[in-house]
Amino acid sequence: MTTEVKTAETYHVPVLLGPSVDGLAIHPGGVYVDVTFGGGGHSREILSRLTGGARLYSFDQDADAERNISPDEAANGHFTFVRSNFRYLINWMRYYGEDHIDGLLADLGVSSHHFDDAERGFSFRFDAPLDMRMNKRAGQTATDIVNTYSEEALADVFYIYGELRSSRRIAAAIVKARSAAPVCTTGDFLRIVEPFFRREREKKEMARLFQALRIEVNREMEALKQMLAAATDLLAPGGRLSVITYHSIEDRIVKNFMRSGNAEGHVEKDFYGRVSTPFRLVNNKVIVADKDEQERNPRSRSAKLRVAEKKEDND
Repeated sequence: MTTEVKTAETYHVPVLLGPSVDGLAIHPGGVYVDVTFGGGGHSREILSRLTGGARLYSFDQDADAERNISPDEAANGHFTFVRSNFRYLINWMRYYGEDHIDGLLADLGVSSHHFDDAERGFSFRFDAPLDMRMNKRAGQTATDIVNTYSEEALADVFYIYGELRSSRRIAAAIVKARSAAPVCTTGDFLRIVEPFFRREREKKEMARLFQALRIEVNREMEALKQMLAAATDLLAPGGRLSVITYHSIEDRIVKNFMRSGNAEGHVEKDFYGRVSTPFRLVNNKVIVADKDEQERNPRSRSAKLRVAEKKEDND
């Protein structure tokens, strides 16, 4: 039996590649950050547009992603890979002596690779250890969560991050089942939760349940808020923030940051009643993939691109 070799192209097909990089409005000598390297598609496109003394810092906490760096990229003087969660953006920029950046791109969510790698436990298509960590070196696993969280805490995770109406009943069933035996694999988990999904909606709701667990395991919303706050501080006047989202929770956070400068969307006004926000929206309406891209790459069907520009200090 042959084992499929993952290339950067099969690891993760970049979504909204042209529009998201166009949104950065790259200029010579600028400093840019791709906080979600993945298969390297967006970083590769950014690198192709850099001139002069421009630099690109690309982040990814997953060791698998680092293997997608080509020899040419590794030798490129414009490029630096940072193996870290993007929540530490500001720390790493300080480490590299960068006080300001001119643009940041984020393709949020999970790489296609994670769903296709059975051993990672991200997908209900395979019976595998219930892991779901994007960084396999640290942190709690999905197994830890389903076996140790209280019934109320589990219900909150499934309702807030999965928007599942049956969250409380699912949580109760998990707590009852784990009292007899630990829930350690995706198969164990599926046998407990499958009765709560109608056949016609089973795949969609199961995907939302797994999404909820994944978000909790990786503390994705906390990391996103920290990264956006750091980007707000780091972006130079005129700098661009280009972010692709895939579900309503993260999209709401990004939209709030771009419109108000905070995750909650609290609008502050100056003495004259003018809204005080660090950003100017570049696209008032979200950008979505065209029909051709949606047919080529199903993942792009739920993608939304938002772009904002850091205002001048006196704007």
